[in-house]
Amino acid sequence: MIKKIDAPTLKAMLKDGQEIAVLDVREAGQFGEGHLLFGVPAPYSILETRIDRLVPRRNTRIILVDDGDGVAERSAVRLEAVGYCDITCLDGGVIAWADSGYELFKGVNVPSKAFGEMVELIAHTPSVSAEELHNMLKENVDCVVLDGRTYEEYHNMNIPGAISVPNAELVYHVHDIVPSLETMVVVNCAGRTRSIIGAQTLINAGLPNRVFALRDGTMGWYLAGYELEHGNTRCYPDISKVGMAKARMMANAMAVRYGVNRVNKTTLENWQTDTERTLYLFDVRSHEEYEAGHIPGAVHAPGGQLVQKTDSWIGTWGARIILTDDSEIRAITTGHWLKQMGWEVYVFSNSDGTMMTETGTPSRQILDIDKLDVESITPHSLMNTINARAITVVDVGYSMDYRKHHLPDAIWSIRPRLCRLAPLLSISKRIILYSEHETRARLAVYDTKVMTDVPVVVLEGGREAWMAAGLPTESSPEKPTDVDAIDFLFFVHERRHGNKAAMREYLRWEMSLPVQIVRDGDARYNIRVRCSSLNLI
Repeated sequence: MIKKIDAPTLKAMLKDGQEIAVLDVREAGQFGEGHLLFGVPAPYSILETRIDRLVPRRNTRIILVDDGDGVAERSAVRLEAVGYCDITCLDGGVIAWADSGYELFKGVNVPSKAFGEMVELIAHTPSVSAEELHNMLKENVDCVVLDGRTYEEYHNMNIPGAISVPNAELVYHVHDIVPSLETMVVVNCAGRTRSIIGAQTLINAGLPNRVFALRDGTMGWYLAGYELEHGNTRCYPDISKVGMAKARMMANAMAVRYGVNRVNKTTLENWQTDTERTLYLFDVRSHEEYEAGHIPGAVHAPGGQLVQKTDSWIGTWGARIILTDDSEIRAITTGHWLKQMGWEVYVFSNSDGTMMTETGTPSRQILDIDKLDVESITPHSLMNTINARAITVVDVGYSMDYRKHHLPDAIWSIRPRLCRLAPLLSISKRIILYSEHETRARLAVYDTKVMTDVPVVVLEGGREAWMAAGLPTESSPEKPTDVDAIDFLFFVHERRHGNKAAMREYLRWEMSLPVQIVRDGDARYNIRVRCSSLNLI
């Protein structure tokens, strides 16, 4: 019997001081339209691919949230099957939460984005507008623009002349980039959060230069009518001995100022065997450095991104977090933010690298995916039988991928809504499931077998193998409909494709978050920042 609790009970549990994982098992589009502040996205369609890293301890207290449509209960069954033992569903889902007078938050990565807005309000983080920065660059003012996003985002588009320096790398590399104490430093991202956090990181570290966030980032630049560059490869240089010494001095001072404590090998090993507390071990360096050698079991989570989207890596509130790198500098600068966000965070003190013996990137564990003995079919074999009567082909992949390319006559149905196809599937003689590769299709087999005894087959290699074989596909730009495409968040999508109205809406949403945070009352922020005494331009 699956346990259920009401919204007031969950509200109280969020403040009882014990570990808790609130997993929102709805799809991305549903989640982005309204969720609990500390609801962690864990969509049922790919639940088994995320759960092991989001919630590594099997006896963690887990609360599942849905739309009151039964998806939480189905998720509970799957989680119990892979070993989780303390699972409860929120009765009535997000609808019941809202009906109880509690706050629902639109968008993604809300705990991190709201935190950035609160930092700006409290620290009065200095900022410049796109127009001000444009004039500075035009007049050859002594300034550098540092792009605090990932290199991939920077490479896609950047402010003219900007250098890629992801936020966690700022304190580490800034001394080898900024030519003098008179040089102004401007940090940008696509919107607001990483601009604010990046600039404030340098201020918190005590960089003597004037430091500013670019207000509204590349979106603000584009909205002001200025051109962006594309395809650039400018990146931070290798760190020098002098730069390392300055960065280490600043980081050590930050550790003291913000109470970021260190742990040694013995503590790490003890905590790794503690069955009553959850431990996350993150390597916050670049992907290349991580692959070259990291502590066994450490998960790669570049520091700037970890602060930007904590709910992509951490599913359990109240857990311990240990951050590691090869100098402690990036771990400290990352940790000082996580601590202010309310996390219990430590830096691993083995900076000599002797424990970094594991190389490469471990493959992600997909729980239970190979337990079912599922028949597969090759693309060419399926092509020879696809027109046969009583064969039903179901695409359980991404809705937007289906619109672009799907197998002839295939039906689209995301995993949590496969039950709607039960009447059709039950009269089929054979059911073919496929997705981009095979993962989503194989996971959907569990749901299909609950509904019918009709044989279920998975397309070998998925749609990618089908297309690689040169076999025909169809497109359907309006199917599934926007309403049915519950795995896609249109709110975020349009701003990435030059829609200025969507950009303005997105920026307004970010700036509105602090008001919601106050109303909600569940945030655990403890913001302690340095305010810049330097004037604006």
